[in-house]
Amino acid sequence: MDFRDRHVVVTGGTGALGTAVVGALLASGAHCHVPYFVAAEAERFAHRTHPQVKLIAGGDLADEGVVARIYDGVPRLWASIHLAGGFAFGPVAKASKADVTGQLDKNFLTCFLCCRAAAAAIGRAAGGGRIVNVVARAALEWRMGANTAAYVASKAAVAAFTTAFAQEVVKEGILVNAVAPSIMDTPANRKDMPNADHASWPKVDEVAATILFLASPENSVTSGAVVPVYGRA
Repeated sequence: MDFRDRHVVVTGGTGALGTAVVGALLASGAHCHVPYFVAAEAERFAHRTHPQVKLIAGGDLADEGVVARIYDGVPRLWASIHLAGGFAFGPVAKASKADVTGQLDKNFLTCFLCCRAAAAAIGRAAGGGRIVNVVARAALEWRMGANTAAYVASKAAVAAFTTAFAQEVVKEGILVNAVAPSIMDTPANRKDMPNADHASWPKVDEVAATILFLASPENSVTSGAVVPVYGRA
């Protein structure tokens, strides 16, 4: 896939999946703009010194002003990939209002604001573009969401928003899609679930490959889809 001379924003790009996505984009010639919120993640980010990577500090993506600053600073935006989010575990009986609004802010609101800003920036570039969001398997299969109900609800909102928003902008040449991974094979997930069947989990490089296609010029017809990426899980 050819991303030469194309500018791409990757939120959550310093995480495990984000590192794989940015690496694949760089290998395809992209210029990557990577907002970050946690300084320690940026410091250990594998691609931080690459000449086609721009790290952007202070990336609280639930803040409209921050989001506007990020997207206003990107020349000729082609694609925006939204991996940023947060996870919370616990039964509904022990969840506070702050827990629920925190999940909505981290997962849905950040996606909403970045999609809105990305569509405007792509429109200014006047060449069409792509937006890719990330939900989760449990956002499509709700019975899997026990003890993560606020997280699942926030990701289900992203899935519904993706499909609805795609219809608003498709005639502008902007194709909007999402991927829905199952538990991915990362060091953190292996540590948290040492007895799981790790071989069945999708690898971050595999999920990144699906994201890359949806964000690429080669994707000329798919819009409004939420694509399962479950591996063999």
